[in-house]
Amino acid sequence: MAVSTSPETPIPVGEVSRLIGGWIERLGAVWVEGQITQLSRRPGAGVVFLTLRDPSYDISVSVTCYRQVFDKVADVISEGARVVVHAKPEWYAPRGQLSLRAAEIKPVGVGELLARLEQLKKSLAAEGLFAADRKKPLPFLPQLIGLVCGRASAAERDVLENARHRWPAVRFAVRNVPVQGVHAVPQVVAAVQELDALPEVDVIIVARGGGSVEDLLPFSDEQLVRAVGEVVTPVVSAIGHEPDSPLLDLVADLRASTPTDAAKKVVPDVGEELARVQQLRERARRAVDGFVQREERGLAAALHRPCIERPQRMVEEREEQVTAMLERGRRTLGHLLDRADSELTHTLARVVALSPKATLERGYAVLQRPDGTAVRSPQEVGPDDTLRARVAEGEFRVRVDGAPGAATAAE
Repeated sequence: MAVSTSPETPIPVGEVSRLIGGWIERLGAVWVEGQITQLSRRPGAGVVFLTLRDPSYDISVSVTCYRQVFDKVADVISEGARVVVHAKPEWYAPRGQLSLRAAEIKPVGVGELLARLEQLKKSLAAEGLFAADRKKPLPFLPQLIGLVCGRASAAERDVLENARHRWPAVRFAVRNVPVQGVHAVPQVVAAVQELDALPEVDVIIVARGGGSVEDLLPFSDEQLVRAVGEVVTPVVSAIGHEPDSPLLDLVADLRASTPTDAAKKVVPDVGEELARVQQLRERARRAVDGFVQREERGLAAALHRPCIERPQRMVEEREEQVTAMLERGRRTLGHLLDRADSELTHTLARVVALSPKATLERGYAVLQRPDGTAVRSPQEVGPDDTLRARVAEGEFRVRVDGAPGAATAAE
């Protein structure tokens, strides 16, 4: 319940401590899981003091228990071990200090840890945190590599030496952090986020040289896995423990089996690249040579074609054909003209033979009335009609005599 206070009516510190103790008293006994960071067993003392820490959130709480409670598990737990404690919260009012009074302590076995990791793995996979489409490609030649590893560790030495042996100009931004224990998770997360914030860092390697399942638990922590999944810079996991795969391997953009393997996958080998460049140059040269030779053969074949060797030959052949066709045309036209001339002469002869003029030239005459119509019968004229007589050499007028059928020349 809230306590009503004001500057005029404050409550003493002792009362505040007493109220806090009352609230904590009502919490009752709870089961708590954590990692032992400090363990104090004084000879002859009946109480054992422990510090239990949550590695994911960097929070610790003091734990006390009677020696007979701790002696039951003294042979299987030590500093760094994960335990489950059944304890009741206690408030030490004189110092204002919270602690847990443990009535039972159980070590967390490897099998149980693996089962929890498998459950966490399925949960994160269902969220799509391990999906392949989230993986970012690594740069071909990183200029600055971020390295998160233990201080003066074999993993750091392996990455640096192998990377510089492959590409001497490569540069590193190294962040030395604890890679096991209660401080590992927050410091690894902070180091990864710090390197991700640097725009010049092209890729981040998180390296460790292997270890037991308990030692590798920080690299399966949910906080670390989510932090790696949120960074923009590609991350390479190089934990170096083949039998067990930490969850960091699944969320990272690339998994390397060892720190040495990470250096090989992140940094190209300058010798191999030079050899590849030389191979590509030779391949390009062969391709260009082959293309030029192929074109030269095609050009030579084209130049040896008759129409290219002697271009006028086609004109000469066509000239002969044109001349032959011209002569043929002339002969055909001459024959047609001769035939037409002959037919015209024959037609003219027939026309002349059948023409009235020819009849007139034989001594005949044609009588025409004044309107120009020819007289074909004596009954068509009357006495004293004047007619025009047309002969071969001209015409003259005649007058019809009185009796039908007789006519006399009028002029």
